[in-house]
Parts: sequence; structure tokens; C-alpha cells
Amino acid sequence: MLYWLAALSDGGDAFNLFRYITFRAGGAFLTALVFGFAFGPRLIGWLRVKQGKGQPIRVDGPQGHFVKAGTPTMGGLLIVGALLTSTLLWARWDNPFIWMVLFVTLSFALLGFADDYAKVTKQTSDGVSGRVRLAIGFLVAAIAGIWAAAYHPAGLSNELALPFFKNALVHLGLFFVPFAMLVIVGAANAVNLTDGLDGLAIMPVMIAAATFGTIAYAVGRTDFSEYLGVHFVPGSGEIAIFCAGLIGGGLGFLWYNAPPAAVFMGDTGSLALGGALGAIAVATKHEIVLAIVGGLFVVEALSVIIQVFVYKRTGKRVFLMAPIHHHFEKMGWAEPQIVIRFWIISLILAMIGLATLKVR
Repeated sequence: MLYWLAALSDGGDAFNLFRYITFRAGGAFLTALVFGFAFGPRLIGWLRVKQGKGQPIRVDGPQGHFVKAGTPTMGGLLIVGALLTSTLLWARWDNPFIWMVLFVTLSFALLGFADDYAKVTKQTSDGVSGRVRLAIGFLVAAIAGIWAAAYHPAGLSNELALPFFKNALVHLGLFFVPFAMLVIVGAANAVNLTDGLDGLAIMPVMIAAATFGTIAYAVGRTDFSEYLGVHFVPGSGEIAIFCAGLIGGGLGFLWYNAPPAAVFMGDTGSLALGGALGAIAVATKHEIVLAIVGGLFVVEALSVIIQVFVYKRTGKRVFLMAPIHHHFEKMGWAEPQIVIRFWIISLILAMIGLATLKVR
């Protein structure tokens, strides 16, 4: 919205700053951060009163988690609120990719809210059924895939771009939308599975957002995309503002989610943030890079898939408990030790993801 203040500029005054994505990204970051600090205590207090017993703790989970009983959930409302406010304030409203990413984020946030609400009111770890969640998720992702394909340039629409090889494109045709659906829904559920320890999911999400904010800015400029050897996607640079807002909102939330957590993000936050990352990857034509940058989320999801697959066929468990962060808990690792080491892994993977921009 504030972008339109640039129309008041004569080219040499402060209003001209609003033309620049970098300036508005900084504004989005600060806005979201201040939002988190300003509304965090009030939201947490309100959630604690409304929820009473807080998020239900799995009876088959690690014993150390029972001390967290009574901690409110749905803290994702703080992140989504900060993200929505900062994006609407600082991003251009005529950019289709901004609205596509916001659509996915808010849709998955509502889906997660319904799931959290069912768990809290029934005091059970079972919320909205998995089939319903997947059906709604795939519907939202299908709309987003069609949306993105409609605004990608002619040479990139319905194509899969491969990292490391600038001129390599795989024509997906009608299969692009199903592929986009898998990316978005897969990312949403992978982040959801990762959110099991205090601060575990939010930092890797912010690291991935910073990485994709850089990617979005690069692929949205002809000069940068040419130099870095990536495909030019007009308009995608504006997504950097969304990513900056996500980082600011994430930091504001982490202030209250750091061990011992005063609030959990819940499915309201994890589904929304994962869906957002998937949508950004689709919009910027960097779906495969998301699997690298979000490798931690991929491993967490795979650990669950492997555990269920093997157990159903052999009756034996590969891991002491899935997702894999619980496996390390069962091995005796302290929660902060797991969290910080997973953060380090996420940072390493982000550096590898950024390295794909310059490899030709």
C-alpha cells in the first residue's frame, strides 16, 4: 500500500524510497517485528484464558513433554497477523504473486486453526481428519498452481526449472498443477511435522524465508537473473517483502516460543508457514531448491513415512519415535541440543541452496 507514496515523489525526495523493494522489505520486517512484540503478550494471555488446559500432550510422547501441559497453542495467529499486516502495508497490491502467496498462507492458516480448535475444545490430539485436511489443502494448492502458471512468462509457464542448469527446463504441461499441489501441500505438512519442540520449526522457516527472499529478489530482476544464471520471473521480486515480513513475524514469535515456550504456534502457524514456502517456491520456479533449503523438513516427513511403512509391514520400528526429532529425545538428547543442532543444519542447507544461483 505504501508503495503508492512513490507517486508523490519528484525523483529526489524521501517518497522515492518507496519504489525500492529493498526499502519496503526493511519496512515489512520492522513492522512485523513490532507487531509481534506489541501484540504477543496480549494474544498469549487471551489464548491462555480461552483455552484453559492448552494444547493436549500426546500420551505416547516423550515424558519430558508433560511439563508443557497447559501451554496455549494457536500462536501462529501472531505470525500470520504480523505477516498479513506488514505485507499489505509494504507490498504492491497490483502484484499477482503477492496475492497468490497470501491466499495460500491464509487458507492453510484457517485450516490449521480449525484443527487446533478441534484439539483444544475436545482435549485430544486428534483434530480435523487427515483426509479432510489433505482434500482442502490440495484444493487450495491447485488454485495456487493455476494462478502461478497464469502469471509466469510464456517460456516458463508449466515448466519445471532445474537448479545448476540455467537452460534446462522440463515441460510438465498439464502435470504442472499436480506438481505444484504436491510441493505446496508437502511443504505445509512437512513443517507441521517438524513443529514438535520449542523453537524447532520457526527458525528453519525463517532461514528458508531469508533464502527465498533473496532468490525472489534475484529472479525478479533481469540483471541479477542474467548474472546469476537463473530464469527471470517478472514481478517475483515483490515476494521478498512477504519473506521479510515472515522473518520479522517469526522473530517476534520466537521471543515467546523460545524454551520454555510460553505459546506453541500450533497447526495454525505450521501449516500456514509451510504452505507459504511451497507457494513461494512455485512462484519463483525454484521448487527443487525448496527440497534442498527445506531439507530438514523433508527428513522429518520422510522419518514419519518410513516409520509407518515399515511398522505396518513388519511390526518393527526404524526409529525410537517419529518424527525424527523425537527419536533423538528418546536417545537422551536434551531439547535445546536438538533444536540448536537442527538450526545449524538448516543454515548449512540454506547456504547450499543459495549456491545454486551461481552454478552454471
